[in-house]
Amino acid sequence: MCGIVGIVGQGPVNQSLYDALLVLQHRGQDAAGIVTSEGEKLHLRKDSGLVRDVFRTEHMLYLRGNMGLGHVRYPTAGLSSCAEAQPFYTNSPYGIVLAHNGNLINAEALKRDLYAEDLRHLNTASDSEVLLNIFAHELQLQGKLRIDERDIFDAVAGVHRHCRGGYAAVLMIPGFGVCGFRDPHGIRPAVYGKRKTDAGIEYMIASESVALDTLGFKLIADIAPGEAVFIDAEGRLYRKQCAEQPVLSPCIFEFVYFARPDSIIDNISVHRARLRMGKKLAAKIKREWQDHDIDVVIPVPETSRTAALQVADGLGIGFAEGFIKNRYIGRTFIMPGQKVRKRSVRQKLNAIDLEFRRKNVLLVDDSIVRGTTSRQIIQMARDAGAKRVYFASAAPPVRYPNVYGIDMPTASELIAHGRSEDEVCRLLRADGLIFQDLDDLIEAVQKKNKSDVDRFDTSVFDGEYVTGDVTTRYLDQLEQNRSNSIRESASRPSETVIELYNTA
Repeated sequence: MCGIVGIVGQGPVNQSLYDALLVLQHRGQDAAGIVTSEGEKLHLRKDSGLVRDVFRTEHMLYLRGNMGLGHVRYPTAGLSSCAEAQPFYTNSPYGIVLAHNGNLINAEALKRDLYAEDLRHLNTASDSEVLLNIFAHELQLQGKLRIDERDIFDAVAGVHRHCRGGYAAVLMIPGFGVCGFRDPHGIRPAVYGKRKTDAGIEYMIASESVALDTLGFKLIADIAPGEAVFIDAEGRLYRKQCAEQPVLSPCIFEFVYFARPDSIIDNISVHRARLRMGKKLAAKIKREWQDHDIDVVIPVPETSRTAALQVADGLGIGFAEGFIKNRYIGRTFIMPGQKVRKRSVRQKLNAIDLEFRRKNVLLVDDSIVRGTTSRQIIQMARDAGAKRVYFASAAPPVRYPNVYGIDMPTASELIAHGRSEDEVCRLLRADGLIFQDLDDLIEAVQKKNKSDVDRFDTSVFDGEYVTGDVTTRYLDQLEQNRSNSIRESASRPSETVIELYNTA
């Protein structure tokens, strides 16, 4: 999962790109990058770390120009590498830079095709570099010295014909313009908006609407599945549907966990969706556990707070903040590597004994993925004096790998894979466990069928992949590749790469 942003401005865009990445930091804490276009020149800075650490004053001074892209990354293979920080650049044709959120499931076949057909050498294992070069290949086939928006849209259509998986991307051609596009299923989110300045109209494309809001841009729309939006260097906006049979199938896990609550994705308020998740969960508890002895509902900060409030209200019992979060520790789910996740839980949360002592506590979290964090939090509640500790998840059991850009790609890492809810409860060492029903989750996010969503990607819960081409062989190979990568990372010395250069 990553955050992307692209801006075409009437003046320097470096500060706006930086500010947008700060707002999107929740989508990736492994690496950050910004590239700007000053006429025909590109200025790039990227490195591992948080946005505030990657960009210093001397870096910002070099990032000159009125157009640019930004990216925050977390590694979908669970590993960290400076070499795969984005945006990526290719010099042919014209010079193109790209930032990408998602995952291509046919990346290996595309790499072979790129070399065989175009002799293109790829320098990283990132499928984002594959996506960039597929676009570049399609644009180069047109053989033009000068291009226009129609050529851009034709190249995006070629990307859709070749690429399989979930992807939202922004790309820039120096001196020409910025383009944003989304896969034909709209699995990963992307929006665009505009703001008026004294110098004229400026446009932004970003992963979430909150990036537009905080910088004073007015949301125009979500990029539709298969659609491309292009803003040229003069500030003219063009849009076109570039896929033959688009079907809006956004990832439902965006609403459960990843997106900020103040974002709107595909015309659905993330905050209101989480309110409805809590109401649905409370109704299930009342239906299936009428004689419960819960004294207090306590959320696991931060994402679950909205749902937990509704659970407490629906059950008619008290709500309390029982954990204090260290806001300077990153999101545990997207920590690179299981050892780091385990170590960070105790650093991130501390229990308030008074809220637990001699009480039967219901802990509410947004989801349970690997179970590592949940088990430790349950133990923290016991250590704080709770009599009984129950656990509720605002999402159904995560039983299947994600292949569209979320760091849970292997079934063996998922605590609920191949296990009943009772078995999961015992492994977590909880006194009781309840999960949201999938139908209730879909209805909670769907706004009672008032949204434009055709269907949601719920593959992590039911194993049904919306692209329809995920095979058992592919999943097995993915698990093997992940195991190999983890072993290689354990034996590899740490690296530091800092890039800051101009290229014509």
